[in-house]
Amino acid sequence: MRLHASQPMPEALRGAVIALGNFDGFHLGHQAVAGEAVRWAREQGRPAIIATFDPHPVRHFKPDAPPFRLTTLDQREALFTAAGADAMLVFGFDAAMAAMPADAFVRDLLSARLGAAAVVTGEDFTFGRARGGNVGVLADVGAGCGLATRAVGPVTLESEVVSSSRIREALVAGDPQTAARLLTRPFAIRGPVQHGDKVGRTINFPTANLDISSYLRPRYGIYAVTGRLADGRVLQGAANIGIRPTFDPPKELLEPHFFDFSGDLYGQEIEVAFHHFLRGEAKFDGLDALVSQMERDCAEARRLLG
Repeated sequence: MRLHASQPMPEALRGAVIALGNFDGFHLGHQAVAGEAVRWAREQGRPAIIATFDPHPVRHFKPDAPPFRLTTLDQREALFTAAGADAMLVFGFDAAMAAMPADAFVRDLLSARLGAAAVVTGEDFTFGRARGGNVGVLADVGAGCGLATRAVGPVTLESEVVSSSRIREALVAGDPQTAARLLTRPFAIRGPVQHGDKVGRTINFPTANLDISSYLRPRYGIYAVTGRLADGRVLQGAANIGIRPTFDPPKELLEPHFFDFSGDLYGQEIEVAFHHFLRGEAKFDGLDALVSQMERDCAEARRLLG
């Protein structure tokens, strides 16, 4: 169930324990915060809600920032549900939210309007006007209005703190395996399959074209991928993400080719997961050179995914 913080909280979900954060990516650190909220809620016989901000606060303060999202709202909703949440709560981050004093965020929004009984955050969580709120403010103001609070410390993996920025750095460097370890699953782009220029089918490599939209751009190039179809089937394949330098005009796309698959995917929402980086984008002297390289890429992708 998806709730919005601007709407009244359904009566059955008042008195919830809320995991509060942005949770883009929902990596190991985020999972620790959410897991504590779900456990606490179960102990108390209360609903468990995982919150997120959308649009991301960075998008409000820096509207021209390059795309950086690791997940869409739909992906987060599925991940939160799998983690045990009874609902996802969306805070719409706008000028009013940015201007709200930290004490009002706790007292008027979390406690009064949303009826939260308890809130769990990461130790580094900040909120409120000019980021004036932190876990200390949350605990102090919460104590005055009957809102219990807990803070969860950072999670480390390979002796470094797990963070969204560390995941983004790995993806930009063409290292999806490190990103997957931090996320506990491969980075995946979800979207509807669009009509393309149909070149792939003429050279026997039909592709499903996806717009990359607001997602972080991983390193451009060829990847071994899996694709999850709307009906739940999972296919193996190789995908190009980038601007396709052999073709004119350049156009930024994700183009997976699924092995041993024939079917019409147009209009279907699919999710493409990045498992291994094979090579960077390259410009080829004609289709023959491109096709022979694609054959090698697909053979290598099959081997890695096998």
